[in-house]
Amino acid sequence: MIPRIFTSAFVTFLCSLLFFSVLVTKCQAQERAVIDSVHVDHDVALNTSPTSPFWIASKKIYAEVDTSGHPLPEYRTEIRTRWSHDNLYFLYICPYKNLYLKPSPDPVHETNQLWNWNVAELFIGSDFKNIKRYKEFEVSPQNEWVDLDIDLNRPHHEDGWSWNSGFEHSTRIDSQRHVWYMAMKIPFKSIDTRPPAPGNTFRVNLYRTEGPPNDSKEIAWQPVMGNSFHAPERFGLLRLK
Repeated sequence: MIPRIFTSAFVTFLCSLLFFSVLVTKCQAQERAVIDSVHVDHDVALNTSPTSPFWIASKKIYAEVDTSGHPLPEYRTEIRTRWSHDNLYFLYICPYKNLYLKPSPDPVHETNQLWNWNVAELFIGSDFKNIKRYKEFEVSPQNEWVDLDIDLNRPHHEDGWSWNSGFEHSTRIDSQRHVWYMAMKIPFKSIDTRPPAPGNTFRVNLYRTEGPPNDSKEIAWQPVMGNSFHAPERFGLLRLK
C-alpha cells in the first residue's frame, strides 16, 4: 500500500506541474510579438518613399535576425504597415550588399519559384484553428512577384502559386545607398473572410533573402528556428489599430 501522505504529496506535485505548464503557455502567448497596423481613411496609390505622409504615420518594426535568431544588424530591414477599409499595405526598406537577381525579369506576369532569387516576403493567415493555412506574398527588387495559397497539409504546398490575390506591388532600387524598397497593397478579401475592423488580428511573419545561394542571408522578423520559413507555429501577430 502507498502511504496516504506520499499519495497526497504526489497529487499536489502533479497539480503544481500542470499549473506551471499552463502559466508558461499563457505567458508565451501574451509575449508573442505584435505588429500594429495604423488605419487610414482612404486608399492611396502605392509609393516606396518612407518620408511620404502616408508612411510617416505608420509604426516601424524590424526583421533583423537569421532563422536561428542570431542578429544580422547589417541587413536590418525596416517594415511598416497600414490598412484601409479594403486593403492592407506594407513597406519594406531593405539595405543590401549583394543582390541575386533573376535575368530577364517580368514584373507583369507571375513568376513561379521566385523564391530562388532575392525577395521580400510576407506570410499571413487569418485562421487561428488551422495554422497550416495561410497566404504567401513575394516581391523581388525588380518588381517580379508571386502569391501563394499555402496549405502545409498538402505534400506540395508550392502548388498554391496558381492562386491569385490581385495584390499590387512596387519596388525601387537605390544603388547609391544600397537600399531597395518594396511596397504592397493586398485586398482584405483575399486574406480574410471577416470585414476589416480595429482589433482584428492575423498570424504573420516577414522575411527577406539576400545574396547568391552559396552565400545566402535569410532575414526574419520572428526566427523560425529551422531550415524553412514555413513554420507557422513561430509566427507573430498583426493587429489592426
